[in-house]
Amino acid sequence: MKVKFIGGAGTVTGSKTVVESNGIRILIDCGQFQGIKTLRELNWEPLPILPSTIDFVLLTHGHLDHCGWLPRLVEQGFKGKIYCTSPTKAIAELILLDSAKIQEEDAKRANEGNYSKHEIAQPLYTVKQAEKVFPLFRVIKTNEVIVLDAEISAVFTNAGHIIGACSIELNLENKTLVFSGDIGRDNDVLMYAPTKPKKADYIFLESTYGNRIHPDTDAKAELEMYINNTVAKGGTIIIPSFAVERAQMVMYLLWQLKEEGRIPNIPYIIDTPMGISVLEIFSNNRKWHKLPEPEYIAMCKMFSMISNYKETIETIYDKQPKVVIAASGMITGGRVLGYLEHYIGLPETSIIIIGYQAEGTRGRKLLEGAKEIKIYGKQYSVLANILEIEALSAHGDQKDLINWLSDLANKPTKVFLVHGENEPADALRVKITEKYHFDCKVPLMGQEFEL
Repeated sequence: MKVKFIGGAGTVTGSKTVVESNGIRILIDCGQFQGIKTLRELNWEPLPILPSTIDFVLLTHGHLDHCGWLPRLVEQGFKGKIYCTSPTKAIAELILLDSAKIQEEDAKRANEGNYSKHEIAQPLYTVKQAEKVFPLFRVIKTNEVIVLDAEISAVFTNAGHIIGACSIELNLENKTLVFSGDIGRDNDVLMYAPTKPKKADYIFLESTYGNRIHPDTDAKAELEMYINNTVAKGGTIIIPSFAVERAQMVMYLLWQLKEEGRIPNIPYIIDTPMGISVLEIFSNNRKWHKLPEPEYIAMCKMFSMISNYKETIETIYDKQPKVVIAASGMITGGRVLGYLEHYIGLPETSIIIIGYQAEGTRGRKLLEGAKEIKIYGKQYSVLANILEIEALSAHGDQKDLINWLSDLANKPTKVFLVHGENEPADALRVKITEKYHFDCKVPLMGQEFEL
């Protein structure tokens, strides 16, 4: 049995891990690389294995960095089954269509504006190519054994993080391999705490926040303060948000604040068509989250939901103070860029960063104090207030990740730390080794191991 790391190693994006056993190839996640150019360029490279030789894809969840390369995989010959939960299927379809649409629009804009370095800018994949993925999805139930082959089976268990997210237990050759996927927080506002593994011979654990402890602060109070301070200056609050779960969580906290009379009666806007669609997924999958139906209905009524771009333009040019939640969460594309073009140069504006910002993304650059930011080929001065609420992260921190290992009845042969930049992954390796005395390894991209 072999395992090969062809994505999500040394980085938090592009998650792809290949397991090979007795002629069967299984790909755990099929994510798109994001962030710095050297990573994004990997999306255009062929896989080190032929897609046509992969038998199954097992998806932990529907975020772009875990499912966003599926259209390329299918275009290059993959014809197998893609197993995932029902919410993950719904979210992955939304995200792939949105990603394809943005790429088509960006390529068109680059060609019309003549700012592409290529003779003709091409999208990574088109909407039509994204749609070819959908017939391959197979919906599974959590905690039930899925037989993949005569001697290979899998079990999906709740991982928190976002709706539908799972860890995957893979049983083959009398060994148990556990892939954490992205682990949510033990005390998340909307998601239930992750299910801890009971046994594992090999563990593949994410390490996004392997060197961080989330501050024990009151996110609601921070939101309240930032909004009131900005409105007092006559400014607009822009919250770049991941359309899945983060947007809904911020909506819920804002609704609570408004109900409690702690924030002013100004327009509250959600401008992410995908985020609005995800609300329906929340409504259809109540067992996956903690949000009671009456509160869900009341929360939705509070917000102006924008789906067409004409309304976006009208909102951008409306000078009154307002709160706008817009995708994307790392400011890599989407509606939020239109708002930033107009508002980032205004000192009364506040931009609140609420999630992980990968290396090389605009969000990371803003947090690191960039004085200028490039949008659609043009530089903009950063005069807005750049704020961060760390307590709203959807990823477990170092304590959560270490705690996730605490129910193991056996000592695993090896723990591979994936889906993290090198420094956080190594910090987590040291902590796990100290606490549990497990053999930990931080694999490099492209490395292969015999298990």
